[in-house]
Amino acid sequence: MEYVIEMLNIRKEFPGIVANDNITLQLEKGEIHALLGENGAGKSTLMNVLFGLYQPEQGEIKVKGKPVKITDPNIANDLGIGMVHQHFMLVDTFTVTENIILGKETTKSGVIDIKTAEKDVREISERYGLKVDPSAKISDISVGMQQRVEILKTLYRGAEILIFDEPTAVLTPQEIKELIQIMKTLIKEGKSIILITHKLKEIMEVCDRVTVIRKGKGIGTVSVSETNPNELASLMVGREVVFSTEKTEASPKQEVLQISGLKVKDSRGVEAVRGLDLDVRAGEIVGIAGVDGNGQSELIEAITGLRKTSAGTVKLNGKEIQNLSPRKITNSGLAHIPQDRHKHGLVLDFPIGENMVLQTYNERPFSKNGILNFKNIYNKARTLIKEFDVRTPSEYTLARSLSGGNQQKAIIAREVDRDPDILIAAQPTRGLDVGAIEFIHKRLIEQRDNGKGVLLISFELDEIMNVSDRIAVIYEGEIVAVVDPKQTTEQQLGLLMAGSGRKEAEEKANV
Repeated sequence: MEYVIEMLNIRKEFPGIVANDNITLQLEKGEIHALLGENGAGKSTLMNVLFGLYQPEQGEIKVKGKPVKITDPNIANDLGIGMVHQHFMLVDTFTVTENIILGKETTKSGVIDIKTAEKDVREISERYGLKVDPSAKISDISVGMQQRVEILKTLYRGAEILIFDEPTAVLTPQEIKELIQIMKTLIKEGKSIILITHKLKEIMEVCDRVTVIRKGKGIGTVSVSETNPNELASLMVGREVVFSTEKTEASPKQEVLQISGLKVKDSRGVEAVRGLDLDVRAGEIVGIAGVDGNGQSELIEAITGLRKTSAGTVKLNGKEIQNLSPRKITNSGLAHIPQDRHKHGLVLDFPIGENMVLQTYNERPFSKNGILNFKNIYNKARTLIKEFDVRTPSEYTLARSLSGGNQQKAIIAREVDRDPDILIAAQPTRGLDVGAIEFIHKRLIEQRDNGKGVLLISFELDEIMNVSDRIAVIYEGEIVAVVDPKQTTEQQLGLLMAGSGRKEAEEKANV
């Protein structure tokens, strides 16, 4: 059989690590081929080799049977290969069209011909059902729309082979459904797709074949029709993975977090949290379910001191903490796993060891009289790295060099080690593989079993249903219902999250 892409025995090394060790991947025309592996397994590295961002130490790449040397992305584009990156490569202040033609501008009498470009972009958008406004500014459109712009960029450049790098990591459930439909349309039009992912449900729904890599080595390629999620998970992590979260019945005690009449404005000055009431008790996990954009971010920021409140109270162990500094709030017994680990969780250009003490560096034994004790800092980091299975070449490795899953484990290690009374976990498993998700869920339940309160905010309904002892549904900045996960369904939760079916769902699933 002739493949449209063949990557044969690819080896890619970085200082101290072999990212791809003799990996082979073959893509058939008209298929969606999943590249599956844990965080840090080498998936993105392999695709960056195919797209010309990295050069392999060994191996051969063939396009439609012919050996090629892809030394930069322009050559990849000329060969019909396009890549939709996990972190979008867009200029916020430019329009959709300006972003799409950037680097490939058509001119008329020496002036960029925006009108013709807009017409071309609109035609491609309509042909593939992308529904993007060519004249809209990037800063004014949703994350899902920005991803469509990235797809349009590749199609505008004539891509026949599209690489999607973790495309659903930042999308809402509705946007994921729409993206899957777009992929199917692209295949009908004769395109071929490589999908980098670790979401098994999506693979089973949309892919034809799967190539699994583990710790940089190729494990094999299987047909989706001949496998199942359990087998794929085992191939990916090298052991059996438990999908249902194992936990005993909660034994909640006193209230540790009490939120009453809370009002918070967003960055535009619009009220995003509107008189919200919520409590979390010691020894329980309260999950907040809701569609993105219903006040979750503002609520978390208000609790943790990152945003001022305009009314209401937030009490931790009976003491008001609203509008205190983040340092004072954390010292009161609160820990925070932020939803954006790069922006609020880590200093990416610091070693991972120093990131482990970002909350405690100003205390003994890590500092004295304002002087840091690096020996104690790195001794502590080594202990936490081992205890929380943070996979890093060393404690001196820069945080940005670690995979997303290992960055997240480092943040959780830092926060849990402080023995907080309440743990705020915001999107704690976003973009993580099944092995890392299983690990993090166990740690959250461990906190609960140690008598701590946990507030879990997640857009993954499976996670909310599996991990929570109570579920609070947020809609338009208010808690509209509190339900028992054992007595409700995803459908009932979905109705509540959409602002309908409130009374009926509460009657069926009231705590």
